[in-house]
Amino acid sequence: MTAPVARSSPWIYRGVWKILVDCFRVPDHPPTLPVADGDFYRSFQPSRAFLSYLKFNFWVVAVVIDLLIAVALGVVAIEADKLALVLTGIAIPLLLVGHLVAYIALHLRYDTMWYVITDRSLRARRGIWVIYEHTITFENVQNVYLRRGPLQHLFGISEIVVETAGSSQGEAESPFASGNKLLVQGIEDAAELREQIMSRVSQSRSAGLGDDRPASPTSGFSPRHLAMLCEIRDEIKCL
Repeated sequence: MTAPVARSSPWIYRGVWKILVDCFRVPDHPPTLPVADGDFYRSFQPSRAFLSYLKFNFWVVAVVIDLLIAVALGVVAIEADKLALVLTGIAIPLLLVGHLVAYIALHLRYDTMWYVITDRSLRARRGIWVIYEHTITFENVQNVYLRRGPLQHLFGISEIVVETAGSSQGEAESPFASGNKLLVQGIEDAAELREQIMSRVSQSRSAGLGDDRPASPTSGFSPRHLAMLCEIRDEIKCL
């Protein structure tokens, strides 16, 4: 990237971002969750490494598309060189515009991704044209695990999958929530965040973290209830 392009790119992007915020009412701040004074509240975005990861994927796809089009034009040029010249004149501007739009969209995707965690719930938001916002309460969480592919490992990021007890039928799916799963993408300190979520899940009386048997006879009983039932059982045995 040349120096003039490098200097002008942030200026262009800030202009696009301002248009989106002012005209399309795209929120430029994290979502909110009700919390009492002094309660835990943390809002955060994916790591900057996640943006680099998205850019890497973008360039790989862009190069593959450009090569395929170049090969196609080469084949056409063998049979009709004038036609290939005309098609090249059309393809190059279209490719440049397409790549520019996709590259800006990639940055917008990153800047509109927000996560908020409190003592009771986790909320995720993303989107420009359609803004998706998904909230789960820790009482409904059934499982939390990390997921990281080889390329994510190279960039030092992971994603956390939070599974809940279920989803209402007909519930709309979002880019980070499908069925009973919510994705927290592009996290560097994923293990620490998972521990934060798990500790809040364990504090919820009816949570069943890691319970893969929802029909278990103990479902719906808190550890306190189970302890009381055990005491009653032991007293009956002593009679």
